[in-house]
Amino acid sequence: MALTNEEIAARVAGFRQSSERWLQIDLSSQRLIAWEGGTPVYAVIVSTGKPSTPTVTGVFEIQSMHRTARMRGPGYDVPNVPWTMYFYRGYAIHGAYWHHNFGTPVSHGCVNVAVDHAQWLFNWADLGTPVVVQH
Repeated sequence: MALTNEEIAARVAGFRQSSERWLQIDLSSQRLIAWEGGTPVYAVIVSTGKPSTPTVTGVFEIQSMHRTARMRGPGYDVPNVPWTMYFYRGYAIHGAYWHHNFGTPVSHGCVNVAVDHAQWLFNWADLGTPVVVQH
């Protein structure tokens, strides 16, 4: 069941009161911020899903982490996708070596990050790290 904007905001408030590491993805600004409690520790420009293939919103957790992954779907088959962290079904935060249009929604729903930033995030996060995706 999808969370309302108010429910997402309440979860964010809780994370900010903790000392927990968590990731916030703002679809409106195309930004990803890594937080430790209420302190932002890393921020990058990302590319999320285009209007026809939007990125899901809600509160999730990193479910699996892969140094490289092959991503396939309707109209794409991309090998060796670096620093992949799946957070919901086929949705992941990962490095993108095939474009440099960060700040513009261009993906099939994933959160594209420049490869060097994706590596930093991969090394900082763990399985179970919360991922908040919101507008």
